[in-house]
Amino acid sequence: MSTPFISQPSGTSPQASAYAPLDWAQPERQAAFHQWLEAQASAHGVQPATVRAASADASFRRYFRVDTSEGSCIVMDAPPDKENCEPFVRIARLMLDAGLYAPRILAWDEPQGFMLLDDIGTHTMMDAINRDDAQANHGLYMRALDALLALQQSSRPGMLPAYDEALLQRELSLFPDWYLTQHRQLNIDTTQRAMLDKTFKTIVQRNLVAPSVYVHRDFMPRNLMMPHDQTEARLGVLDFQDAVYGPMTYDIASLMRDAFLTWDEDFVLDVTVRYWERARKLGLMDFEDWHSDFGAFYRAVEWMGLQRHLKVAGIFARLTLRDGKPKYLADAPRFVNYIRTTASRYSELTPLLRLIDKIEGTEPAISLAFPRLTPGGRG
Repeated sequence: MSTPFISQPSGTSPQASAYAPLDWAQPERQAAFHQWLEAQASAHGVQPATVRAASADASFRRYFRVDTSEGSCIVMDAPPDKENCEPFVRIARLMLDAGLYAPRILAWDEPQGFMLLDDIGTHTMMDAINRDDAQANHGLYMRALDALLALQQSSRPGMLPAYDEALLQRELSLFPDWYLTQHRQLNIDTTQRAMLDKTFKTIVQRNLVAPSVYVHRDFMPRNLMMPHDQTEARLGVLDFQDAVYGPMTYDIASLMRDAFLTWDEDFVLDVTVRYWERARKLGLMDFEDWHSDFGAFYRAVEWMGLQRHLKVAGIFARLTLRDGKPKYLADAPRFVNYIRTTASRYSELTPLLRLIDKIEGTEPAISLAFPRLTPGGRG
């Protein structure tokens, strides 16, 4: 999960003295970086003196922005002993081939882990969102659906790692291992462990039956970019290096049950219905009764979202406790609420809900399963 790019005011080009020096833990890597960047001056017109921080993310990657003779580029710093850039390079090509607005790789020093990329925007979709008026963001979400559907339409088996049972289970294990045990200091007993194992098995089984497509795996407003070029209708797509081939319900759940932003159910349903309508016209909903029953599809989205929410709660705890990044755990209550909301709707998840209510000190939730909607309904 990346953090937003730091924006540079439009039309300005400060001198090098205006930029804060980059922080380097290893002087030898700093020297290697500047030597590599100087070499890009003649090949790509970069101006090394203008390099400045652009963003960091939840991994060991860092991103810088550097001016060029024709605008700006993004530089990735990914220490090769900690980050493997090969998936990023390979999947970037796949994204471009799918017609998405993704960064082109202009230069890559694989042994040292330095990369020069197109700068496809300084503001994320999150920057452009009006948090106070959900419907004011309708156009932005329709553009996000454009990108998501283009990605899914281009899907082919064998091109990406499988989002299989082993991976889904491995991700789910982050919740007990890091959120429950490490963050909440719960000593999981035999009964609780058996309940979690049974619940996780049900979650995985529910999700694996869905049709498989390309899954971005972090498709949300912080990873979608507002393009520099106002004539470019497409949103830019970033942070795609962990893409897999798996359940088509994942990315729409990720988009509408965001890690850093919560919408009322009405807006979530409205956008999800519009996704469903467009996807079925493209033949992506030809599975069981999904084509005719939005309710059936939406319940599958909820089960997929639950897997993601449990995983991310564990990841946020790990980022805080292991990696010293406490800002992520501050958003954990959002995910706990997502988990509780979904768990309250399905009887199979009642034991999980009871455990979470006990740990969080929350009152037991009472909710009904999501009703079946008529095709084209808005809830």
